[in-house]
Amino acid sequence: MDLYEELTMKRQKRDRLERAQSQGYKAGLNGRSQEACPYQQIDARSYWLGGWRDARDEKQSGLYK
Repeated sequence: MDLYEELTMKRQKRDRLERAQSQGYKAGLNGRSQEACPYQQIDARSYWLGGWRDARDEKQSGLYK
């Protein structure tokens, strides 16, 4: 594998994880349960739940209604 392929794979993984985090954040803002996480893979699930927790914390602190 050359450097370009390696960097492309890392970027794709990062993009996928960032998307999971964003989806979790939206779910948290919309009041969905953490059980609604659609991911089974540990890394994507962790990012989704992290986004969900961030949104719930911000909602509880009054940043969003």
